[in-house]
Amino acid sequence: MLNNPFFADISTYSPKKTIPFYERSFRWKYYKANNYFTAFLGNTEVSGLYETPEKFKQMRMPHFWMTYIKVANLDVTIDKAKQLGGIIELSYEMNGFGKVALIRDPQGAGFTIYEGDKLKNTRTKNIKNTLIWNELHVSDVKKIIPFYQEIFNWQIVQNQNEIYEVLNNEGEYIADIMEIQNQYKGKYEYWVCMFGVENLATSKKLILENGGSLINQENNRMLFTDNSNEAFFYIKEV
Repeated sequence: MLNNPFFADISTYSPKKTIPFYERSFRWKYYKANNYFTAFLGNTEVSGLYETPEKFKQMRMPHFWMTYIKVANLDVTIDKAKQLGGIIELSYEMNGFGKVALIRDPQGAGFTIYEGDKLKNTRTKNIKNTLIWNELHVSDVKKIIPFYQEIFNWQIVQNQNEIYEVLNNEGEYIADIMEIQNQYKGKYEYWVCMFGVENLATSKKLILENGGSLINQENNRMLFTDNSNEAFFYIKEV
């Protein structure tokens, strides 16, 4: 589905340290091709991993999970993003793969857009140890609503719990936006991924045993960092 979150990968300074964490926590197995690692759950592709480019290491960018959004025309989306105050961190085309661009919204949250048909949709609704949801954490949601509505043709509606629900152009509920002050979320604005698990308590134990840290425990989900103590992700029972 165009203009929907559909894939995620993690940028890490040390793949050798990060890969064992996720393999043990989610039973993934990573395979390397062209300096990129793809994680599989059995025979099913579930996510990706790559070493943080030197440019971003020098900037001391944190380890992070990246949300991917599929678009019909990458160049048109980039032009719209620029006009609406977005920053294009990088843009490139890979022969036989497609076009990719990393964009920051007007508050600095980064996401990747993809034009092509080679990158698989790995987001599911209720399969354990897979990506099941994406949400945006920002300090001022009003500053970014026009940006996302315009570039992706999304409708963004505030619900009774003060969470902003993201609907695509077919009215499908595809993501959330949460307004969280910096004193609680830190100085960065970011998209965060949520992974389904069979049992919260069991997964919590695994994550902590492998060097992860529990940041917040809600009614039906938990927010962790991995063993870098920087890359955030949620887990939720499915």
